[in-house]
Amino acid sequence: MMMAALKLGSLPSAALGGVTVTKKCERLCGGVKVVGDGGGDNGFPSFLPKEVEKIKDPFARNLARRIKRLPVQIGCSESSIMSSCVQPLVQSDANPVVLLHCFDSSCLEWSSAYPLLEDSGLQAWALDVLGWGFSDLGRLPPCNVASKRYHLYKLWKSYIKRPVVLVGPSLGAAVAIDFAVNYPEAVEKLVLINPSVYAEGTGNLAKLPKVVAYAGVSLLKTFPLRLCANLLTFDGIPLAKSLEWTNVGRLHCHMPWWKDVTVNFMVSGGYNVVSQIKQVKQKTLIICGENDKIVSNQLAMRLLFELPKASMQRVPDSGHLPHVEKPRRVVKLIADFARIDNC
Repeated sequence: MMMAALKLGSLPSAALGGVTVTKKCERLCGGVKVVGDGGGDNGFPSFLPKEVEKIKDPFARNLARRIKRLPVQIGCSESSIMSSCVQPLVQSDANPVVLLHCFDSSCLEWSSAYPLLEDSGLQAWALDVLGWGFSDLGRLPPCNVASKRYHLYKLWKSYIKRPVVLVGPSLGAAVAIDFAVNYPEAVEKLVLINPSVYAEGTGNLAKLPKVVAYAGVSLLKTFPLRLCANLLTFDGIPLAKSLEWTNVGRLHCHMPWWKDVTVNFMVSGGYNVVSQIKQVKQKTLIICGENDKIVSNQLAMRLLFELPKASMQRVPDSGHLPHVEKPRRVVKLIADFARIDNC
């Protein structure tokens, strides 16, 4: 059962990169409360799980210190979802780059690449998709596809307010396609990394009794399963590094509502964007790790021919998440693509 879930997109990881750290806990930004970076022990935001202290990777720790929560109002109610993200320090005239993540992951997936994007002069946002990451979901909002899409739109409309280069790895590519088709005014270009876009939702997982679904989700959280997924995801990395990336990749699973919102997404049916692919109007770059064991390169080629305005670049000696394994190469591809037609 959980292997079917894994095919929705690989489990997350984190890696290396340097960032500048600010130290603030709670402040007002334009009259809006921002709960953020550096309020807890060792500079970590107080809303992160205590297990963040066990992470040894100094660069994943640095990016974790920069995570903050911004209020995103959903619907007509005055209440907001305090939504986790990493905001850019760099300001640029070019349209921002917005980084999504893969299935059941968080913005920490970009620990290695994010500082390199900043070094390249790009204005980059790393967002947690609703239902994953470190947002405050204590009220258990719906976390189906429509809710994820609308939440992303409201965050974009409230804070970013400019067309973006939207980057989606693995299942995040399906999130990106769904968003670009429904809100084309918000997306200038797409970057899809080892895209998992041909799965027809969560399949039979959507029909599971709740008790079975919760049991399966509990298994999905376990360290051995996450470690096995990492070994499959990456192209021959050392065991010690895989162990550390597993700890980072499952950090968000310690949030108290993680099981509930994960089951909610599972039984909702998940992403099925096959019919939307040919509706994508934006220029699209497909980035593929040559040794991907999760998504067949043949599916990437199929996507290349089905998207109206697509090109492809391959990353050698890389598996399913090249932005983690080969961040410099991937960042250069993203930066060059983002600047095309903008020079």
